Amino acid sequence: MNALIGFSIYEEPNELKKLRQEVRDFVDAERQAGRIRDVPCGWAEPDPSFSRALGRQGWIGMTWPRQYGGHARSAMERFVVTEELLAAVAPVRAHWIADRQSGPLLLRFGTEAQRQEYLPRIAAGECYFCIGMSEADSGSDLASIRTKALQVEGGWRITGSKIWTSNAHRVHMMILFARTGPRGESRREGVSQFLVDLSLPGITVRPIINLAGEHDFNEVVFDDVFIPDACVVGAIGNGWAQVTNELVYERSGPDRWLSTYHLLTATVAKARQHPSQSRSASIARLVTRLWTMHQMSSSIAGMLERGIVPNTEAALAKDLGTRLEQDIPEVARTLFSDEQRDGFGENDAFNASLRYSTLYAPAYSIRGGTKEILRGIIAKRLGLR
Repeated sequence: MNALIGFSIYEEPNELKKLRQEVRDFVDAERQAGRIRDVPCGWAEPDPSFSRALGRQGWIGMTWPRQYGGHARSAMERFVVTEELLAAVAPVRAHWIADRQSGPLLLRFGTEAQRQEYLPRIAAGECYFCIGMSEADSGSDLASIRTKALQVEGGWRITGSKIWTSNAHRVHMMILFARTGPRGESRREGVSQFLVDLSLPGITVRPIINLAGEHDFNEVVFDDVFIPDACVVGAIGNGWAQVTNELVYERSGPDRWLSTYHLLTATVAKARQHPSQSRSASIARLVTRLWTMHQMSSSIAGMLERGIVPNTEAALAKDLGTRLEQDIPEVARTLFSDEQRDGFGENDAFNASLRYSTLYAPAYSIRGGTKEILRGIIAKRLGLR
């Protein structure tokens, strides 16, 4: 039986504590200037001007080499900045995907020309990406994708569609996962990744309005779209290994356990106004789990810094983090009766956060891989399947 790589307890050195305070001071100044609003959606909101401000601070592309617009800082420094911005519900959505996973993917698998073209613009907060993985009728089974790339002279013709593509109507580029050859016995062969400019002719972005009445998701349709050979990411046929590597970045960060943090802080504030021993105990259990996620996530950041690709650890962190994100609104709802919540008022911060989190929490166990997929990865590593 194969054991998991152990999660280590990370003791934060003084220089990282200073960086935390630097980010907090920046956030406070931005909030006082009205560029960060205290709203539940918080960091899910795209704000290009805020992304450019972070670029000027050197807080995008932090770990990338300087020749690509990066800042050659450590994965732990990036972790600290990320955690602080998400806890402050800063509007980081515009550049988020590009910084979190598209840039690192290009850094590892992209050509030199691709790195020179895109990484400096991402690091400046000026170029935004989305993820072209999911498809209708495929669920989390990426191996079943049907979007095809047919090789032609000088490039590839793309036909098919992607769905649940967050932010596709606002960004510049997509990393597209498409079938370029036969499935093979495992169905993981014959898949590749491409850089796609979403302004190309033949691409249609169709809005999907969610149950909250908001436009975040999209269907992206490719109708015989020509992609030049220069836009192939990595090697043709190596898409599965590349996308698996990419998903480590998507599953392990603080964004996978801080989505309802705003509700937790609002719950703490409300419980201080209406103290009780039972409320304190319930909140303490949530805070304990939150701190555990902080330790697990920081440990994974340390693994990435050492060149380890922690697929299993990332899956475990994402599964546990999602459960915490979904449990926070469930617990918060039980701490105050309907009558009490009505008495707080419609515009009360706790009520607003609870409404938003209750609407969105069911989706948290889908994004980045369903719990069934994640637990399958963990079970395989443990030799249980």
